[in-house]
Amino acid sequence: MTSERPDMRASDAERERIAETLRDAVAEGRLQMDEFEQRLDAAYKARTHGELVPLVSDLPVPGTAAAALPVTSGGPSAEADWPRRIGGPATSTWGVAFWGGFGRKGRWTVGRVFTAFAMWGGGEIDLREADFEDRDVVIRCIAIMGGLQVRVPPNVHLQVNGIGIMGGFDEQTKDADYGDPAPGAPRVRVTGFALMGGVGVDRKWSKAQRQRLKEAERRRLEKPDGF
Repeated sequence: MTSERPDMRASDAERERIAETLRDAVAEGRLQMDEFEQRLDAAYKARTHGELVPLVSDLPVPGTAAAALPVTSGGPSAEADWPRRIGGPATSTWGVAFWGGFGRKGRWTVGRVFTAFAMWGGGEIDLREADFEDRDVVIRCIAIMGGLQVRVPPNVHLQVNGIGIMGGFDEQTKDADYGDPAPGAPRVRVTGFALMGGVGVDRKWSKAQRQRLKEAERRRLEKPDGF
């Protein structure tokens, strides 16, 4: 949307076109949910073209080659997102729970080797929104009469080969239809042992990623056949 007169009044139809562009962008992973919500609110409140244009100035115009890039089977923003999430210094390489607990979740950078220990306690290692120091990451889990939970996005390469002794060391897939790993996705290997305790590993989308999947599916169902 362009206009030589930024002060020209915007119509309801123009506001709705901007809203549709924003919905496409969040479904493709170009916008985070908080950005999407802020821009969508601003779009419906906008009175002029000058207020609308900046909301989509960094997004591809609908119908262009950039806008038509397909979503891979690896999930929301799988291919576009991984290059920027791999590399950079680790913010955490270990976690210990002794008569207590620890958590690593949200936006953090996991080291190429992360060691987790839990004894009479529990810990959570959540990689779904994390960055990665290296493309190959090893999560070492040791649980003695305690529990550790590792969560990974469904579109990574995952290998689980721990040992359970009077306990469990299991992969517990939550999203059955997660498809193939995304191109360029990291490889995560979870290893270690559980003694009278448990280590659980599951593939599960984060809340924001599930929302993007729902938006993408909604947009797909709303498009007429042949478009």
